[in-house]
Amino acid sequence: MTGLIDTIKLAGTLVLAIPAALAGLEFLLVRGETATGAILLVLAVTLVIVQHRVTLPTDIPGLVAKRVAGSVVSDSDAEQDEPQEVPSETRDDRS
Repeated sequence: MTGLIDTIKLAGTLVLAIPAALAGLEFLLVRGETATGAILLVLAVTLVIVQHRVTLPTDIPGLVAKRVAGSVVSDSDAEQDEPQEVPSETRDDRS
């Protein structure tokens, strides 16, 4: 994840996932309720994975813009890396 918006989205997800994970650990380790603790832990992990992996309809314009910008940059880089043909000197053989 490489953007400010992606970082903010992850922070928002963690705001919800961390309390669920802590409650799951408490149920699992302190209270001995393994089913409830395991469910809360799985819920927290799933929340973070879904946020990271699933593409929502609102994310599509940003993905398209990244691809277009990436292809424009890579095309201009490829043009700069290619050796340019230098026209050879033409001889004038009129004699």
